[in-house]
Amino acid sequence: MFSKEERCVYEKNQLVEVICQLRFPEILTIGANLPVEFQEAIRSEFPVYSARKERPAPKLTGQPGNLSLENGEPTVNYQFATADGVWRVNLTSKFISLACRDYRRWEDFAGALDKPLAEFIRIYKPAYFERIGLRYVNAFSRKALSLEGTPFRELIHERYLGILSDEELQETAAARSTVDVDIAIRGGCRAKIHAGPGMLRRPGEKDGEVKFIFDQDLYMPGKVAVNLSAGALQTLHIQAFQLFRDAITPTLHQAMEP
Repeated sequence: MFSKEERCVYEKNQLVEVICQLRFPEILTIGANLPVEFQEAIRSEFPVYSARKERPAPKLTGQPGNLSLENGEPTVNYQFATADGVWRVNLTSKFISLACRDYRRWEDFAGALDKPLAEFIRIYKPAYFERIGLRYVNAFSRKALSLEGTPFRELIHERYLGILSDEELQETAAARSTVDVDIAIRGGCRAKIHAGPGMLRRPGEKDGEVKFIFDQDLYMPGKVAVNLSAGALQTLHIQAFQLFRDAITPTLHQAMEP
């Protein structure tokens, strides 16, 4: 499952979004007070502020015969975005994240994370991180890559195709065909992978093309010391590319212009 090909940067990458999230033991002061100092520290890069309250899904509590749904306490999700909305930092009492809708290369993404993460650590002093995750969401467009008419089985490794790997099956005959994987990988990490055809729906956009979605969510569970978080993210990034490169065929690789 891990390609040994050297890392490359694609001129026509098919990433819809890349997200890094670091979870930590709950810090109550984040929810109880506006993050004024944090905003001032990153406002020059992320000037657009918004906030919303999020309520977790109800939990089933009690004993058989006397069950009830219990609503959790709402949490405040603070968001700090760039003027163009391409980059955004989210902060709650349980996690900090960085998301990008126009990903180019890892060095740019890691550089954009440096200041928000450093300022968060300085201001809130988390004891440790209990989950560090890195998610890459790809949506391969045959139209954008001049591959119209090419079946997905010539673009994606068969382990991620399910029934679509059958040469006798017409793609349009399958109303749904997805592969979902949750697997342990190297370095004590895990990967959740969702793969299969789908359509993207964004507000104000009309796109009827069926794309192949390849969604990788790699994470490092368990306690990670704060000073080791950068190394953990680098490990996840390397493994994400190796998994990705193994999942695509040479045809798709070349079409993205490495």
